[in-house]
Amino acid sequence: MYEANTAVIGRIVTHPVRRTMQNGDQVLSFRLASTARRYDQGAGDWVDGGTLYLTVSCWRRGIVEGVEASLQRGDPIIAYGQLRSNEYTTRDGAERTDLEMRALAVGPDLGRCTAPVRRKSFGRTDRTDPVERPSVDADTAGEPATTHS
Repeated sequence: MYEANTAVIGRIVTHPVRRTMQNGDQVLSFRLASTARRYDQGAGDWVDGGTLYLTVSCWRRGIVEGVEASLQRGDPIIAYGQLRSNEYTTRDGAERTDLEMRALAVGPDLGRCTAPVRRKSFGRTDRTDPVERPSVDADTAGEPATTHS
């Protein structure tokens, strides 16, 4: 089994399913499909290439809750995590290899959709949501904050 961290852009093709393990840990899993596309100059159109399918597993509580509350089948996403290949033998004796990602981060692909952002507070009460941006004074816009003599 080889491991590598990578990002995969694709669509969720199964409904995310949350399971509780015997030790009480929560895991949320779904299948992701990533299809390569290229522009064919001769045809003047986009052409689909091969499709990569992998299982994405979310183990940390924060990511499990965030994905479950925010994403569903059909959503375009970006998933980042550790890739693992699992070799196994089926009941009828066939050798198989399954590709799995243990996700460290998952989010919507904002190049293909829009999404409202709600920040988690993690117990902090001293910060408002969303973060207030300082207003720009028209008289000093574009000037350096400090001057050197």
